[in-house]
Amino acid sequence: MGLGERLRFEWRYWRGNTPWDTNVTPPEVMAFLAAATPGRALDLGCGTGTNAITLARHGWRVTAVDFSPKAIYTARRKARQAGVAVEFLLADVTRLESLRGPYDYALDIGCLLGLKPQERGRYVQELVRLLRPGADYMLYAWFPRRVGGRIRGIAPEEVEALLAGPFTRRWIQVGEERGRPSAWYGYRRREEPTPSEERK
Repeated sequence: MGLGERLRFEWRYWRGNTPWDTNVTPPEVMAFLAAATPGRALDLGCGTGTNAITLARHGWRVTAVDFSPKAIYTARRKARQAGVAVEFLLADVTRLESLRGPYDYALDIGCLLGLKPQERGRYVQELVRLLRPGADYMLYAWFPRRVGGRIRGIAPEEVEALLAGPFTRRWIQVGEERGRPSAWYGYRRREEPTPSEERK
């Protein structure tokens, strides 16, 4: 994501023009939390912290990442008001050198879809590095659509091509957001290293 687009996001946070920021944790995440044993969680593109706070309330030790200073500032305030401890990190999700795993769960609601193709590879490298074998990864993403003169989103086959080596897809749930196709994905970090990982 270029500097101009980052600045546009920041400006929208300051103006409160953030339709993606629903302040409600999706039912797909709630269903996962109901069945999972709490551990360490990573929220990628956390926005103002709604889902990170929900995870913390369910007993998870949460690290939440976003590139927007305004979003992180708001998230920290919301977490204090909620009385929960969350580590909020102002950072690029493709450059998380300061973090050390292993994490047991990673959540991405609408972050990967906004990355450029060359950034997506670095994102997956960081995900692989930080998640333990057997960890769960949940992704929500639009299908490709034209937004503001450019194509945003990612198709299911593109998601699979990015993740198929180190991850196993367990489920996909295709639906719609405001009349346009989108999907939830559930992946699991492979227990055994792939041949390419063994060569590293």
